[in-house]
Amino acid sequence: MKNNLSTQSVTGDFPMQRFSVAPMLDWTDRHCRYFHRIMSKEALLYTEMVTTGAIIHGKGDFLAYNEEEHPVALQLGGSNPIDLARCAKLAQERGYDEINLNVGCPSDRVQNGMFGACLMGKAELVAQCVTAMRDVVDIPVTVKTRIGIDDQDSYEFLKDFIHVVSEKGGCDNFTIHARKAWLSGLSPKENREIPPLDYPRVYQLKQDFAHLTMAINGGIKTFEEMEEHLKHMDGVMVGREAYQSPYLMAEVDQRLFGSDRPVMKRREVVEAMYPYIEKQLANGSYLGHITRHMLGLFQNMPGARQWRRHISENAHKPGAGIEVVQQALDKIPAHLDV
Repeated sequence: MKNNLSTQSVTGDFPMQRFSVAPMLDWTDRHCRYFHRIMSKEALLYTEMVTTGAIIHGKGDFLAYNEEEHPVALQLGGSNPIDLARCAKLAQERGYDEINLNVGCPSDRVQNGMFGACLMGKAELVAQCVTAMRDVVDIPVTVKTRIGIDDQDSYEFLKDFIHVVSEKGGCDNFTIHARKAWLSGLSPKENREIPPLDYPRVYQLKQDFAHLTMAINGGIKTFEEMEEHLKHMDGVMVGREAYQSPYLMAEVDQRLFGSDRPVMKRREVVEAMYPYIEKQLANGSYLGHITRHMLGLFQNMPGARQWRRHISENAHKPGAGIEVVQQALDKIPAHLDV
């Protein structure tokens, strides 16, 4: 297959991963991604982590997404090169723009399945996994990892991991979560908050592997922070902030990709979701599964609490329809040009 080169953004002026939304379990489903895509045409959107076992043996379509989501990347969880190759090939056939291997999730369930952050201690295996996928697809195969695990947290350990995976696996594109992971003693939530961030270590990694494409992840909240990181890195990946304060997505194209497209107002975002919501409801989806991702849209605005409350109290009711969202939008003061 062809070399695993980074693809370009919609404008072609920047790498696709200059800004991405992190894969977040139970959060970045297809409804969330569609909502984010309404606001940004450029952001690279990631699926929740999907295990190879779920794709190969599970009931249901774990590769479903909306065509409007592109560019969209599938994050895979697994450590069997044959299974990963099979799933990567299926994903390419379905039209995904990138395959990402999870080497960062620290949950017990992930460790028991021998994937996620524990794979940092098995660089040779990760290289084999990447090679197996690259052999059967011609879309980018990337790796998302931490800066260390448990007591294996020296810079040399991290540098050796990247060296093996890039040289032996042929991976030229990494996202580095600037925290180490504790494989025991901390919950996944605690692992996102307690281990200290070490941005300089990630910057040093990019300097030492200047030929590789690298994005930084962890604790990034503002455009000012993003712009600072982009002085050192090829891309930034934002997680919880993009979910809890989703309106930041509306400025991504203008602030980071040089787009001259007008910034959408919050009301416009809601109204742009109406056709999608109605289509999904007609196909049997529940309103609450879609609107739960929209709750933070009016964060810190007058009427935000009433907006959230109306949706939270009504979207789960049997037969709830688009009128719930329209009524919630009416809770935002009409004189506000938002």
